Amino acid sequence: MHAFDVLGDPVRRRILELLADGERASGAVSAVIQAEFGITQPAVSQHLKVLRDNGFTTVRAEGARRLYSVNTDPLRDVDAWLDRFRRFWTPHLDALATELARGRRERGKP
Repeated sequence: MHAFDVLGDPVRRRILELLADGERASGAVSAVIQAEFGITQPAVSQHLKVLRDNGFTTVRAEGARRLYSVNTDPLRDVDAWLDRFRRFWTPHLDALATELARGRRERGKP
């Protein structure tokens, strides 16, 4: 599966967002995802499996618990692919930062 196929699903993106804050037990991930998306625990498990099988997460056993964490390697590949497009938004963001700084100076705030 291509990285963008994996990341194209909002449930999987949300799981990665949760895991970006640190390692979490599958039950904790499942509870948040079930509440936010209204899907079943087996459906959450399938999304975790897709992420794991495609290298976006790692899992380790701790007793009966399964602890998931982000594997950054595939995300680096996505970042490298996006790099060729940064020229489209970087100047705009730089200009925005300049305007925000100018507005703060005009209001007398550092």
